[in-house]
Amino acid sequence: MRDAVRTLAQQRYRETFGRYYEEFAIGDVYEHRPGRTISETDNTWFSLLTMNTHPLHFDREYAAHSEFGRLLVASPLTLSIVVGMSVSDVSQKAKANLGWKEIRLTAPVFCGDTLYAETEVLEKRESASRPGDGIVTVKTIGRNQDGVAVCDFVRSMLVPKRGHGVDDAANY
Repeated sequence: MRDAVRTLAQQRYRETFGRYYEEFAIGDVYEHRPGRTISETDNTWFSLLTMNTHPLHFDREYAAHSEFGRLLVASPLTLSIVVGMSVSDVSQKAKANLGWKEIRLTAPVFCGDTLYAETEVLEKRESASRPGDGIVTVKTIGRNQDGVAVCDFVRSMLVPKRGHGVDDAANY
């Protein structure tokens, strides 16, 4: 009896992420949550994986004698986390990143800091060569737990119009 009742109201929903070209509006700002706290392990592994041998990122004693007085998070890790935070909302449906510019690292990030991000839509236009797609340009800002901007960048993406994305055709 219980299964019969549930069957009458049961429906299936698939979680979706990202936006189609039509869903972007110039001036809109998307706040990306949750935040991400960067651990010393994150920083050490990233430095090792990328062969970044600067001791400020993994030698606590060396860092203690620097102007920062403690380990500094590798700046490409900061950028990567801020970009990653924006993907599910801004670029998960994108077909390609077309370009990056004006990448700025505006304040140091330390192990234990928590990053948050937001993205503003700067421009959008239909693609001249791909009628099912548009080009969206955004600016993303990463801030620490105190609201201090630590990173910002502008990027352009090729974004499908509704009905032209992988999600529209896939049955996975």
